[in-house]
Amino acid sequence: MKQALHIAAIFDEPELMQNLVEKLAYRRHDAGFCNEKVPDGSEALETSSTEAYVSGTVILESDNEETIRMPFITCFMFTCIKAAEEPYQLSWSFSLS
Repeated sequence: MKQALHIAAIFDEPELMQNLVEKLAYRRHDAGFCNEKVPDGSEALETSSTEAYVSGTVILESDNEETIRMPFITCFMFTCIKAAEEPYQLSWSFSLS
């Protein structure tokens, strides 16, 4: 019989991570790359990336009520993109571990 496994992650300081990503997304410097000429049908984008260490707890819970709590520290990469006349927007993020 197959059992379901529920996985959740709880960050220790989510406000710190949110602050870091917001600073990345709202940086004041605009290098102007989004205004470069590109082939028809394409759009030039500016990118801005940063990495941050994040800690928390991963919770694994099975159908038979067994729960495992495992602390973690990992590095995440956050990338924002910006098109011409648009604000930076979070495009993607991933764990580097």
